[in-house]
Amino acid sequence: MLVLVAPGQGAQTPGFLTPWLDLPGVEDRLRAWSDAIGLDLVHYGTHADADEIRDTAIAQPLLVAAGLVSGAALGDMANIAPGAVAGHSVGEITAAAFAGVLDDTAALGLVRKRGLAMAEAAAITETGMSALLGGDPEVSVAHLEKLGLTPANINGAGQIVAAGTLEQLAALNEDKPEGVRKVVALKVAGAFHTHHMGPAVEKLAEAAKELAPLDPKFTYVSNKDGQAVATGGEIVDRLVGQVANPVRWDLCMETFKELGVTALLEVCPGGTLTGLAKRALPGVKTLALKTPDDLDAARELIAEHS
Repeated sequence: MLVLVAPGQGAQTPGFLTPWLDLPGVEDRLRAWSDAIGLDLVHYGTHADADEIRDTAIAQPLLVAAGLVSGAALGDMANIAPGAVAGHSVGEITAAAFAGVLDDTAALGLVRKRGLAMAEAAAITETGMSALLGGDPEVSVAHLEKLGLTPANINGAGQIVAAGTLEQLAALNEDKPEGVRKVVALKVAGAFHTHHMGPAVEKLAEAAKELAPLDPKFTYVSNKDGQAVATGGEIVDRLVGQVANPVRWDLCMETFKELGVTALLEVCPGGTLTGLAKRALPGVKTLALKTPDDLDAARELIAEHS
């Protein structure tokens, strides 16, 4: 059984869309989306530097656009017929498009508003995120909560990301949970998936009123609790609320296992989620789409497992 997944913020690198523009129709599609959302996706995906594409308002639409372009290059989604789809954080919007809940233009419009709203919320208070290397997850989560921090990403395979104010993160550096080898500050603009994103939830809820979601054509697994969601309306509600809720990718992978996953394919810019799957889902074949050179291997994987 094939699971199709989309990565979240931080997976982007300078120029990562450049090779995809060589495929027929890709540049035209990106330029049409750029006009629709008021953001030059071609420029940011090809010529912008790391600092420019770290901006939340730019990174999020860029990642969804990359996922949609690479997903389309695999072929018609009905023929791919994944057993389940999911995305990490902003990748959930990409997954919603794969499942037919939103069309591509609606997905790009929503993620543009999401990125802007989260960037504005992050500017209110100086906040950030740090990854914990090593340690027992239960011990680490309890320790973070004692410091007033949120375990914003519980990714499985022992990986936890803490989020909160810069003062709280500084305290974490001085007082690490037992067993944690190192605390690494992430290059992000704020404490995503925490209460600090409350203002963004309000703006996104208003934007969601303009959508007309359809029920998913494939099993859609949610970051909120790792559960499959059967209606388009509930998926959109969860996309809105998830901005301020922790990402439970560990529970998503547990659900993949329960569904009988045999292969996991991560769309562009792939790598992060396949890395987690290699550690948490032993025996499952994984493939990360990075460039069009990976398409033939991806199609073989689809043919074997979808």
